[in-house]
Amino acid sequence: MFTNKLLTLVLVVQPGRVLLGMKKRGFGAGKWNGFGGKVQPGETIEEATRRELQEESGLTVDALDKIGNIKFEFIRETELLDAHVFRADNYNGEPTESDDIHSQSHAFYLGPEMRPQWFDSDKIPFGQMWVDDILWFPLMLQKKKFLGYFKFQGHDLIIDHKLEEVENL
Repeated sequence: MFTNKLLTLVLVVQPGRVLLGMKKRGFGAGKWNGFGGKVQPGETIEEATRRELQEESGLTVDALDKIGNIKFEFIRETELLDAHVFRADNYNGEPTESDDIHSQSHAFYLGPEMRPQWFDSDKIPFGQMWVDDILWFPLMLQKKKFLGYFKFQGHDLIIDHKLEEVENL
């Protein structure tokens, strides 16, 4: 029996480039990714998306475009990750390294969690990203909506997947 963990992911896209963050610790450390995380109790998916983007990149957005929903299963894990994927084409502020505000009050403060960097659309570092990204990223860049399912063995091997373009989410 699986439990569902609700997650958000937002990609900030500008003509010809996309903003990614280098995850410095925790789940996915050492990988470039969009910005996001867990939906907190009492929070809507969109509120969580905005909060995570601001915490991890310093940016705020006026409009979020829901572009995808991906479910991730990891062998021998009982938690299904249910990631709601958004695209933002306009933003406010300047991308800055995030400080995990919750840990600053602790003596063991670890420093910034994410280091944002712009990448040209034809130079996205797929070799340093989650292996599923190369499959759905092109749809996101073309503003096409999609539903996905990826079954992983460990964090680097996809053993099963489905990905379909849809009209609506």
